[in-house]
Order: sequence, then structure tokens, then C-alpha cells
Amino acid sequence: MDHWPSEFRTFKDEKTGRTITQLTSTGNNVHLYFTENSFDRDRNEIIFLSDRASGEDRAPHEDPKYNVFRMSLDTGAMERLSDDVVHGSGSTTKTPDSALVAYTTADGRVRLLDTASGDVITLYEQQPGFELSSVPSIAPNRRYVAFCRNEITDEHVHYRGANYAGFKDRFYLIKDGRITVAYTDGSGWHDVFQDTHQLGHFQFSPDDPTLGMFCHEGPWNLVRQRMWFFDFISRRARPCFRQGEHDTIGHEFWTQDGLVFFDDRGPGHDGTITSHRTQAVVTEVPVNQNVMVPFVGLIDRANRLIRKIDMPFYCNHYHANPDNSVLAGDDVDDLVLIDISGDEARLETLCTHGTSWHTQSSHCHPTWSWDGRRILYASDRGGRVQIYLIEP
Repeated sequence: MDHWPSEFRTFKDEKTGRTITQLTSTGNNVHLYFTENSFDRDRNEIIFLSDRASGEDRAPHEDPKYNVFRMSLDTGAMERLSDDVVHGSGSTTKTPDSALVAYTTADGRVRLLDTASGDVITLYEQQPGFELSSVPSIAPNRRYVAFCRNEITDEHVHYRGANYAGFKDRFYLIKDGRITVAYTDGSGWHDVFQDTHQLGHFQFSPDDPTLGMFCHEGPWNLVRQRMWFFDFISRRARPCFRQGEHDTIGHEFWTQDGLVFFDDRGPGHDGTITSHRTQAVVTEVPVNQNVMVPFVGLIDRANRLIRKIDMPFYCNHYHANPDNSVLAGDDVDDLVLIDISGDEARLETLCTHGTSWHTQSSHCHPTWSWDGRRILYASDRGGRVQIYLIEP
């Protein structure tokens, strides 16, 4: 496959003086969605997506033709691993050691790449009446890949762009959502669960191939039970943190030690960020109004709330370091560190990210490295989405 030389550039953040390394500069480049982790656990590399091989100059909102790439963080050298066209950061996952990469293609297939041999096999072909939803997930035993599919309705609506145009419409339209499993040897696929909601964000437990998590997708203020555990043995779903009247939940992910992290913003929040660079709220509903303080929580597999930390700061996404003591977050203008090791959350500005929030790919999605020493994030501060690295 094709190779590119290093594009590393370092600069000092204008607000904090910290050193930032810009890793890419050609075309659009995005790291994997923060639930997946671009960093290689064992080698000083990342897996990322780039449209640099497309021969086209497209803005981030013009559906760039991304391929899967690998980058050495020692030398900056980049290698294209597949010529399949994929959809941005919400298309691709990998094993922690980057040996296997699974992704959804622009034509609706799920494919599996062996990064050592370069071999790619198709696990699933697009089926009539359904479309793939969110990132696939590789089981920790590497025997299968799971993903969500949702029906294509007569009044088909996509959601994309600032404030997720169409997000609310899809929530009401879709009444058939499924969890599908495909075997990594290419021997077949089948549905393991069907629901009457739009489904998304399926994630296997990091150490148990019989346990997963998924969500009822939609504006957070409208979804009455967002997070669900799924048992592959019984093929039954059970609520993960039972929501009450005022809970508005989202951006859940598995921590490295197998807990579920989630963000609860309280009444009125729809879980997006607006084109005005403010958190999106439903104006006809009083937001919080002293009903509750927003918080972040950690749930164990028995559905016990292990920790609840009041969160007076607003970030669009959070990601936890290896021992869950510090969160990396992206507020409207800055990347921040939030220390949650004590009784109260303490915020420190890490750097200015400068992103526009115009598209999903321009969301920062800060992601800790497996060892907790570095943070990867995206920004379109120069007009195209690029990847940046900072040490906290």
C-alpha cells in the first residue's frame, strides 16, 4: 500500500503554553471514535482515517473518502492499510494491539483487516431495508464482530452536521433496530437481538465476550432508557443504570477495568453541541432549574453505581485515564482535564482546540493512550480536520 512521510509540527498552545504536536496536515484526518481508542497498546503507533489518497479536496462536511491508515508515533511515517472507502470516525474499530481492524464501508459492508498480512475479508453485505449504525465492535476473544442495524423507513432521514440535523426525526421514525453478530472467519452472520427502537453504540466488554452494551439512540432528553447490557448467552437485554424522570444520559463507554462510564446532564439536554458553539438544550423545557446537578457515573456489571461525581462543568465528551481518576474533556473552546479522584471534580485547562463543531468528524473526541501518558484529539481549526497529540 501507499506510504507518506512525517507531517509532524509542534507548537505552543496560546492559552496554556503546553506543547502540542500536530500529527497530520494533508487532507482530512480523524482518529477513531473515543470508545475505540486509536492508540496501539503495545507499539508506539495509532490507527486513523484519512482522505489523503482520494485525490480530492473535500471539506469535512462534503463526505471525504476516508481510508484506514497506520502511523508510527516515533517517525511520523504513515501507511495506507486498505483502499476501502469508510465513513469517518464512526466507522472503524480495532483490537487493542491493532492486529485486527473492523470497519463499515461506504457501500454498507462490514470488513475485517488483518494488519500483519494485509488480508481483508467481508463479514457482512448490505441487506435490503437496513443500514448499519455506529461503530462495529470486536469481541475480546476475537471470534466475532457485533454491530447495530436499523431499518430504512419510507421517509428515510440521515443525520449529520452541526446539531445533528435529522437526529430527532430518526428517533421517532425507526421502530426496528437489531444487534447482529458476524464471525471473524467470514463463515456468516445472524441477528441476536431485535428491538422497537433505533439502536447504536454497541460495545463489547473489554474482557468478556458474552457481555456487551448498546444504547437506544436519539436525543438524550427524549430517550427514557439509554443504556442496556446485552447477554449473548441468554440473548436478553437489561437496563444499565435505570433512568429516572430527570436523567438525561449519553456518551457511555467501557473503562479499561471493565466499568461503564456515563454522563448525566439532567433535564432538557439533547446530547449535542449547536452551531453556535453552546450545549444544545430544549428551550421549552426548564433546564435543570435546581432539579438536579449534572453528574458522571461509573456502573459495574451488576448494575451498581460505584461512583457518582457531580459535574458542574460542561464537556461534549469525556474519556477516562487508566485508573479512572482523571477525565479528558472537550468543552466549547478548550480541552480540559477534570480530576475526579476526590470528593469534588477539579478542572484544569489543557489547551485550546479551536474546532468548529460543524460536523461529527470535527468533534475533538479526546482519547487517552493506554498508559495514560498522552491524549489524542481532532480539530478543524485550519479548515480541514487534523489530528493532534498532547501530553497532560
